[in-house]
Amino acid sequence: MAKHGVAFILTLALVLGVLAVTPKVVQSIGVCYGVNGNNLPSPSDVVKLYQSKGIDSMRIYFPRSDILQALTGSNIALTMGVANENLSAFASDPSAVANWVKQNVQAYPGVNFRYIAVGNEVESGNTQNVLPAMQNMNSALSAAGLSNIKVSVSVSQKGVLADRYPPSNGTFSPEATSYMTPIAKYLASTGAPLMANVYPYFAYVDKQDQIDIKYALFTSPGTVVQDGGNAYQNLFDASVDTFYSALESAGAGSVPIVVSESGWPSAGGTAASASNAQTYNQNLIKHVGQGTPKRAGRIETYIFAMFNENDKRGDETERHFGLFNPDQSPAYTINF
Repeated sequence: MAKHGVAFILTLALVLGVLAVTPKVVQSIGVCYGVNGNNLPSPSDVVKLYQSKGIDSMRIYFPRSDILQALTGSNIALTMGVANENLSAFASDPSAVANWVKQNVQAYPGVNFRYIAVGNEVESGNTQNVLPAMQNMNSALSAAGLSNIKVSVSVSQKGVLADRYPPSNGTFSPEATSYMTPIAKYLASTGAPLMANVYPYFAYVDKQDQIDIKYALFTSPGTVVQDGGNAYQNLFDASVDTFYSALESAGAGSVPIVVSESGWPSAGGTAASASNAQTYNQNLIKHVGQGTPKRAGRIETYIFAMFNENDKRGDETERHFGLFNPDQSPAYTINF
């Protein structure tokens, strides 16, 4: 989860570490399973923890055989990433993609794959590889009889959106338009969602002089932003709808959004506390099934992250996004 210091970041709709949900349908919540720690539980114990808390969806950032083996037979719906460093090869060599699918998807028939995310917050210099890599991935999955697995890419607001407000003015930035518009139209043609990492926390920290923390934490008592007929009471909705407006501007208004990351740190920086993390995530859980002022209906969301990861790079907050400590104890109390 790179630092998304964005103003009005689309926030995540989401799920936390403990929740009971109706089986056999796509749920609104999932949790990202990061592995940047030297003291984390074994994958088999992690899968048991997901199951014990009723978490039915997981996101991982690259294939790992021990995780895929642990997921076999669990029925946990999996979003699996393609590492950014693979994009160049995957864009130019369909056989490399076919081999990746064979080794990491076909080899695990007992895993419930839902999405393949071809890249995460891809930086300039590599963005031109995303669409051809996605196309090759779809072709490889189709050839393997796995066209039910949807292919997308995970982006951040700061990375692809122009800094415009209110949400109805949302567009892709001039730098991102050249690659995001074709990607958006491709997603519309395949029926896949756009995956967006949404962090009201970073938006608040970047613009504390403009954003009330209550707006970021879902605790504003009333409307904060009136955008035509849409009233916004929280930054999460405003961020998600900014993405929807950008998709519409790109001629891809039919593309749904999956919030592929969201969360709040419990320590390590400004406004980072167990109390605020609990408030944000608890309110997110309550809110996620409602949709946004622009789009009604549940928003599939993945909370970042399952564990506090002591080897995570970046600011100190990056190591304190976990719902759980490495010993599997809760970082704070959440009711599902």
